[in-house]
Formats: sequence, C-alpha cells, structure tokens
Amino acid sequence: MMIDELTSLVDEYLRSPRSLAFVDLAERLRTEGRLEAAVRVALTGLEHYPTLSAAYDVYARILLDIGDLDRAETIWRELLERDRRHVGALTGLGGLYARKGDYDSALDHLERALSVDPADPAVVQALMRVRRAAEDAEGDATSAQASEQTLFRGLDGAGRGMLLADRHGQMLGGRLETPAGDEVSEPAAAHVASVAREATRTADMLGLGPWLWLTIEAAAANLHLSAPDDQSLLLVVRDRSMPAGRLARLAERAAETARGWLGEQIL
Repeated sequence: MMIDELTSLVDEYLRSPRSLAFVDLAERLRTEGRLEAAVRVALTGLEHYPTLSAAYDVYARILLDIGDLDRAETIWRELLERDRRHVGALTGLGGLYARKGDYDSALDHLERALSVDPADPAVVQALMRVRRAAEDAEGDATSAQASEQTLFRGLDGAGRGMLLADRHGQMLGGRLETPAGDEVSEPAAAHVASVAREATRTADMLGLGPWLWLTIEAAAANLHLSAPDDQSLLLVVRDRSMPAGRLARLAERAAETARGWLGEQIL
C-alpha cells in the first residue's frame, strides 16, 4: 500500500471521526501490522456505530492477528446469528478454525463463504490454503516430512533450511529446523509474515518502493527473505560459512522453484 493512501484515510478520519472511513483505516492499519492503532480506531468507530457489521468484522480480524482467538470467534459467531451469509464472518471463522487445527469446521465455513460469493479472491485463496493444510494433516509425520522436502528437492538445505509461506503466515511448503534439529516451520511462517509486513510499512514510510529481499546475519546462520510473488514469502537459512552472494543465488533458485510450484497449485 502506498503511504499517500494511508495518509488520505487518516486525514479523512481526523476531519470527521464519525465518518465510516474508520472501517477502511482500521483494516489498513491491521494489514500493516499496526495492531494497537487498529484496535483504537475500530473501538472508537464502534462507539459511534454499535451495530455496524463491517466494523465488527474488521475488529475480529484485528483480534485474530493479535492472537485473541476466543474473542474473534465470539464476534464472528454473533455476526452469523444476524446474517448467516456474511462472507467476512464465514471466511474469518474458516481461518480461525484452521489455525486451531479443526479443518472440518474450517472447510465447512469457507465452502459456505464460496457459495455466497464464488468470485471473492480472498475466499478462493483461503479455501486453497486450508485444503492443502488439511491434506497435509491427514498424513503421518513421515509422509508429511517427505512432502515438505519435495518442494525444494535438489537444492542445498532443502530438508531443513527453506520455508515457503503465504502473506498471512500460513506455511505452504519446505521445512525449517533449529541448529539443534527441532522443527519450527509453522511458527517461523507466522513470524516471517510479520517481518514482511513491517518491511513493507517501513519502505512505504520512507518512500523507497516495494522491498525486494532482506538479508539477516545471525550468530549461528545467515537468513535471506524474499517474495517469489505478491502472495508468498520465501525464507532460506544457511550456516555462516556460505557467502552472502552464494546465499542470494541459492535463494533465487529456490524462488524460481517456488513460483513453478505455486503456478501448479492454481491450475
């Protein structure tokens, strides 16, 4: 999002705090990871519009990002009591139940959302993500690990140091392990999405345009974060012995592999 768009929303909100601009502003702040500000804007707006469904929907998404799943679920359930075809509530609950590992409930809500609005890209993408996650969950640990390693097969570190995630923090493929050998793929995917949001916010604030990649040097390893496309994120981790230039080339090869794999999922 360009910084002038956020500025325009803020200006409109400040000129007229009772206007409905607070809904879009709260959502913009949420997507940029500015969750405390998003909460304040949403709650202030709800004081003026205590029955506005769109405001409650945005507030529930903010709560989900914060990690308050119980309150988010309560709000979305109340929205569905008013309107059983509320796409935002159905989609939100689908994502929430997927996060809890209840894939049957997640798919049920997302398929209901799709039946209401088959052309909504957010619903379609969410349904694809949850279907993949449900399929992965059906296998045992051995088959799951084999599936994770297949995506980047043949690349250095494919079985332990390459992770593909979507912009919402959902793991799509690959595998990430600590130096001790503990798998941290799923929590790492959530953190990667948060880092990407902050990088986008900072680049926009400084007027630098879209960020291309991030390189991080740590005590035990070097990390390279990039975006194979506008919906995904790729983290490549290798030990400190790999030079930065070689790490960047390895990451680009992995990104090419990821783009090909993502294209196959859409077909």
